[in-house]
Amino acid sequence: MDLSKIKTLIDFVGQSNITELTVTEKDTTVRIFRNGKSDAARPDVPAATLADSVAPTKTSTPITSPIFGLLHTASAPGEKPFVALGDLVDVGQTLFIIEAMKVFNSISAPRTGRIVSLPAVDGGEVEVGDLLAEIV
Repeated sequence: MDLSKIKTLIDFVGQSNITELTVTEKDTTVRIFRNGKSDAARPDVPAATLADSVAPTKTSTPITSPIFGLLHTASAPGEKPFVALGDLVDVGQTLFIIEAMKVFNSISAPRTGRIVSLPAVDGGEVEVGDLLAEIV
């Protein structure tokens, strides 16, 4: 499935009242879901971008939280996030920082690929195993 079709599906979910859409084409399945939080929580993000998640289920690599703590998507408040939806990342590249008991733990990309899902929210609490991102 090409990226223009995926973007069209994201736009559709963002403009409708549905909360989840799954589409399969050939051997690729794309699942788009709205996390149910209001857009007021993320005023800097368009409704159908990070609030909704696009995840090819066959070849994606999930990045999950190894610890409980506060998620930081940038090196400091007001700074540019480490990654954005659609970015190409290299193995070892910093994706997030999780703050636990005043210790800052860097979360790195386990492989090279494209970020296709960013369901975690900057400044939000994450638990062990919470999905932070997916890479294809």
